[in-house]
Amino acid sequence: MYDLVVVGAGPYGLSIASHAATAGLRLRVLGRPMASWRDHMPRGMLLKSEPGASALSDPDGAHTLTAYCADRGIEVGHGRPLPLDTFIEYGTWFGRHAAPPVEEMAVTRVAPHPSGFRIRTAQGEQLTTRAVALAIGFMPFAHRPDVLRGLPADLVSHSTHHRDLSRFRGRHVTVVGAGQAALETAALLAEAGAEPQVVARAPRINWNAPPQPLERGRLTALRDPHSALGTGWPTWVWSRQPGAVRRLPAPVRLHIARHALGPAGAWWLRERFEPDVPVLLGHTITAADRTTGIGSVGGGPGKRLRLWLRATDGTARTLETDHVVAATGFVPDLFRLGLLDSTLRETLRRVGNSGAPWLTQDFESSHPGLFFAGLLTAPSFGPAMRFVHGATFTAPRLVAGVCRHVAARRPAEAVGAAPTARVAVPRSGTAEPVAGDAEVEGREVRAAR
Repeated sequence: MYDLVVVGAGPYGLSIASHAATAGLRLRVLGRPMASWRDHMPRGMLLKSEPGASALSDPDGAHTLTAYCADRGIEVGHGRPLPLDTFIEYGTWFGRHAAPPVEEMAVTRVAPHPSGFRIRTAQGEQLTTRAVALAIGFMPFAHRPDVLRGLPADLVSHSTHHRDLSRFRGRHVTVVGAGQAALETAALLAEAGAEPQVVARAPRINWNAPPQPLERGRLTALRDPHSALGTGWPTWVWSRQPGAVRRLPAPVRLHIARHALGPAGAWWLRERFEPDVPVLLGHTITAADRTTGIGSVGGGPGKRLRLWLRATDGTARTLETDHVVAATGFVPDLFRLGLLDSTLRETLRRVGNSGAPWLTQDFESSHPGLFFAGLLTAPSFGPAMRFVHGATFTAPRLVAGVCRHVAARRPAEAVGAAPTARVAVPRSGTAEPVAGDAEVEGREVRAAR
């Protein structure tokens, strides 16, 4: 019997595991460290968030991204975008040095049990635990517009499906969306020798301004405060006060989760994007079907897609393309979690009319002992939960809730009650690199409308 099983080993899962181990909980961590970042982000990507906002969380605050880079002579700083590979290396290092060993197991089922929960893995193991923390990241929630569903994967994919974009060299690729995921994917496609085009229903592309200097006059800082997620009072609140966001009415929280920090391109991407990527704005795809035409590669016949588009003024047009990449965001919805037992999915309390779970201030759901982290918590705690930055707020509070839950289930043991009750966390792990959770700073992680 374990106190806690952490499902997922991305930034949130590893941060929770670090705090849980220090609290003295008997736990296991199942997943593959940084898998979504390693397997579902294109090579050459840069993080959109500042390095100071991209640290994982350990109780002592010693294993930060800044400290990791300083030890290795890697230059990081305000206004300097961080390469994806550096962040992956940092997350993997954090997992080895600041968290207990991670086991590369895929969880296939989480079901209620008289003692708490029964966990089943793809490797055939079954284990029982008093509490579960689901830190499964964003991959289960990838959204594809209805009009593009049912089409074969060789013609339509999501932006999270590609690590290597060189396969599209010489091909015409239509990228759908106007956020960072769409714009950076299109720029990387062009740099890989493809012929990308962006199609978006938005009337214009929004570009983030370069970050304000950290040292500014007091009046300027008061009018436009700086935070981990940018400047301005609303952003300051999303970044610094997720607990206050949770106390807002559900409709307000849902509106904030869906619209705050909306689609925009990073300031450093603009000069790479605009010269090489044609854009068709104010257009919605109304239909899509396979066709046979002259493909871009070699000029020979091949399978292509014909897209029917409608402009905001009501005019229609068609577009033929070799492939469509849907960079259309993510929908946090419990019913997309196939690993969660159906009785849990159907009985959990929701936030308003959304598919996201209602959560206590400790990230515990309405089913005692079932905790959530990451994207699914954004409708409760705000847009910071769409970013790695949210792990610093989440991990200590979630673990405190787990400690209270475990202590209540076996009151004779003061699990996690004394702040001095600490366990040794391995500083060099022998576990293979393993993870299943990811939060995307450099891409557009938001609820699709």
